[in-house]
Amino acid sequence: MFSLSNWFIWALLSAFFAALTAIFAKVGIQNVDSDFATLIRTGIIIVILAAFIYFTGKWQNPLLIGKRTWLFLILSGLATGASWVCYFRALKIGEAFKVVPVDKMSVVMVAIFAFIFLGERPGLREAGGLLLITAGVLLLALRR
Repeated sequence: MFSLSNWFIWALLSAFFAALTAIFAKVGIQNVDSDFATLIRTGIIIVILAAFIYFTGKWQNPLLIGKRTWLFLILSGLATGASWVCYFRALKIGEAFKVVPVDKMSVVMVAIFAFIFLGERPGLREAGGLLLITAGVLLLALRR
């Protein structure tokens, strides 16, 4: 069942670690500015990834990467940074069980952007799932 090439296993692991991230972050930002906490977290990520790349022999010469690839990696990095700053601020002032589902509206937004920019077409089943995600987010976020 577990295979290094099974995307679903990796996606579940991503969700698991994202859940831990929210809980650890909510506790960790109690006594520190959320932007500064984001900087600390980013520094840790850089160290971990650098070690991972080094020990697995995956280093590549950055000068050989194409301009288009650089452009989109830079844009992705900027979007990630903005997302993290917003996410940590929301966690600082909101309840984790409300903040995280709203953050996961990114799933629906990805589908919309993938439709517009990549020409990806979700089927009826996928569209139903996206509607359920939206309904669930609204139900959780609008709870009084």
